[in-house]
Amino acid sequence: MRSGELRIAIIGAGQITRNKHIPGLKSIPGVRIVGVCNQRRESSSRVAREFDIPRVYSSWENAIEDEEVDAVLIGAWPYLHCPVTLAAFDADKHVLTQARMAMNAREAQRMYDRSKECPHLTAMIVPSPYGLTGDAYVRSLIDGGFLGTLREVHVHGLTSDLADPKTPLSWRQMTKYSGFNMLTLGILFETAARWTPQVNRVFAYASKLVPVRLDPETGKPARVGTPDSVQVLTAHEGGACGTYRFSGVVCHGTGMGVALHGSDGTLVYDLVRDEIRGAKRGAPLEAMPVPDDLRGGWQVESDFVAAVRGERAVSHTTFAQGVRYMQFTEAVARSSRHQHPVLLPLQEFSNPSL
Repeated sequence: MRSGELRIAIIGAGQITRNKHIPGLKSIPGVRIVGVCNQRRESSSRVAREFDIPRVYSSWENAIEDEEVDAVLIGAWPYLHCPVTLAAFDADKHVLTQARMAMNAREAQRMYDRSKECPHLTAMIVPSPYGLTGDAYVRSLIDGGFLGTLREVHVHGLTSDLADPKTPLSWRQMTKYSGFNMLTLGILFETAARWTPQVNRVFAYASKLVPVRLDPETGKPARVGTPDSVQVLTAHEGGACGTYRFSGVVCHGTGMGVALHGSDGTLVYDLVRDEIRGAKRGAPLEAMPVPDDLRGGWQVESDFVAAVRGERAVSHTTFAQGVRYMQFTEAVARSSRHQHPVLLPLQEFSNPSL
């Protein structure tokens, strides 16, 4: 960084990047966005005009090669996360990449291994936004023994986003762009993993209940690449078991949440309402407002900049944590395909297509 200024290039400026990351970065003193590269040059130019960004790159490689750039924000789809990250590290640049971390566990491991070879560079993944408000509070309750011994973990992410068969195919349902990522599996596993022991075994069943949708890229019907319904049974270190339920095709009873059931108490986090309820054994569940001194929230951009400046370490989300949820996602894909349990951590990544 020259004179303490952090110069950032943006590779992929989708909705989250435009609504969250760019305004967040521009609000931090000493941070300057120097260039942008989007999927098409016209959209890159539009973003540059909207946010007064001086340079438009013709390719992501040009952004990496720019000697005026200290760090890159990767807002592109998962298929680019690994190659751009590896190239950025090779060019001695810090990396903040959107979730999901990569296409598959092997790519995630490559990114993590390369980051360990560059300890002077910050490597951070945009965290799951769910549960950030009450994260520290839930941790404090668990650490204080509120749950006792954890017995069961229940996670659900149920939406109607794909319930209409006429809803076109999105990039999230195209394996060439999203890899093994499916529905909210990774993002909610990441959320729950903040409060639960490691998963060491999964057994999964996944379905494509609407197997064909209109592909907007071709204007023709195409086979769906990723599941629209996923059910997972888990075993955790320490003996707890879990159920993870995900769907994009339910019309009612939608919602997202994490429930932790222990020998002494229960915590239920409604991730849509951002509300926590809890109770000790024998008592009814009641609201548990997050204390002001433990209240968290979205501070992704300031966390990244602080990590680059050496002011504090990355907490949400490290590459090591990203590898954890990518291995879980791939284990679910393997288990559902072959219909047998899969142990974690994965021992090999030789065949990313299974």
